[in-house]
Amino acid sequence: MAEHIFTEEEVVRILDKIVGKTLGQIDKNNVFDKTKEKPKITGIAGDVIEQCVFGYQADNKQEADLLIDGRPVELKTTGLKKSSPKSKSKHALEAKEPMSITAVSVDKIGSQDNFYESTLWHKLEELLIVYYLYDSDKIVKASEYSNFPIQGYQFLIFSEEDKKVLENDWKIVRDFVRNVEKNALDKSIEFPKISKLRTEMSYMDTAPKYPHPPRFRLTRSYVTTIVQQHFGKDFKPLYPDKEFTSIEGLKDILEKLGKQFIGKSIKEIANELNVPMKLAKNGKVSKSISSIVVAKMFSEKAQKIEKIALFNKFGIKSKTIVQTRTGGRTEDTKLLMVDFSEITDTTVQFEDSTLYSFFSEQKILFSVFEEVNPDEYESNVFKGFKLISFEDKFIEDTVRLVWDRTRSLILDKKLKLVVREDKNGQPILNKKGLIEEAPNFPKARECDVFLRGSGKDSTEKTFEINGLRMYPQFYWIKGSYLVKMLNQQIF
Repeated sequence: MAEHIFTEEEVVRILDKIVGKTLGQIDKNNVFDKTKEKPKITGIAGDVIEQCVFGYQADNKQEADLLIDGRPVELKTTGLKKSSPKSKSKHALEAKEPMSITAVSVDKIGSQDNFYESTLWHKLEELLIVYYLYDSDKIVKASEYSNFPIQGYQFLIFSEEDKKVLENDWKIVRDFVRNVEKNALDKSIEFPKISKLRTEMSYMDTAPKYPHPPRFRLTRSYVTTIVQQHFGKDFKPLYPDKEFTSIEGLKDILEKLGKQFIGKSIKEIANELNVPMKLAKNGKVSKSISSIVVAKMFSEKAQKIEKIALFNKFGIKSKTIVQTRTGGRTEDTKLLMVDFSEITDTTVQFEDSTLYSFFSEQKILFSVFEEVNPDEYESNVFKGFKLISFEDKFIEDTVRLVWDRTRSLILDKKLKLVVREDKNGQPILNKKGLIEEAPNFPKARECDVFLRGSGKDSTEKTFEINGLRMYPQFYWIKGSYLVKMLNQQIF
């Protein structure tokens, strides 16, 4: 039982006083002094909250930290960052990283029958989350956390629907361990595969990788949705018959929707779902219509899949892709912005990077259309859904290569701007008559994941690396590789 006893009224009064103050301002016990000898120490924000706000030292007990009005409550201190550096909206906040909860305990979990009696649930039953803003676009030393303000706090009790998802995730790990024990399999060979269960899990994953003791974590996507809902972002609900509590449940829904809509044109689906056909400035139907009709398959109110709460919690992004009748690709797909502060900080390992987190956690729902008439986008025919997650081998062999090569170019001072040339070897000019040039980051011709800048003209070259000005850079995935992945499964 938790030894740190409070009333909820006391907790609210204590936390209200520190909202808006920096971690340094509330450090009455000089917790930051230890960063002088250990500048890279982790968990300093949590230490400050535990020791200076609630008055106790951290421990490794598998029980809740606090007892509030007789209720066991787990205290979590979580960093937030701005998803868009220029945005002032609280809705633009996202979780800095996944939220570690408790050890998997592979020696015990196999014998546990009831999720609600598990050590994991004892930690999750009620959370008190204190948020601080990681107010920097660069990676900073532990001592500089003293400048970060407390953004807010919340008491979190999971909904019945979320409990079912968490229970499903726990059972995936529990059943895996049970199978190893029941069949007397070699644990040294099997237990390292625990991290691969993430492709089956929804709100959680496990880290670090074996042989390090794995821990259950709430995914960054799930925590981000919790954060954004807390700060007032309006997510849209699913139709009741489209709700799901597992990846397998979602696949069943995709299969049913496929039977209903496969073979119909965008225009036909829009008419069936009462979606108006809006025209773009060129007088043609806007290409955004495909995203809208897909969202309407799932929700009455959503205009995009990303506006639906459950898809965000599951870490599912939506992409539409148009193939030629022969199944060829039509375009590469943009994934996420490059975080150069991580790449240039040699203390950040690939496994701890935002890039790794994206590929290991992200699931992408592709809505596949077949091109019928290039001049009439609304004539494209729906071919089905593909739900994709990235395998460990792809992450290790391809994504890591891009990370390593990009880091090497910058740190070894080999980054340069290369003039773009036409097929005759002549420089290509942009609309303003200036020679087009781009940094020599990994390109699509070299790798299935690559870097490409994004901007309208040379005035948007706002990034500067090694003295070279360039567009903001994004990670992309090659269209031909996606086609290969998409051909593996359809619902």
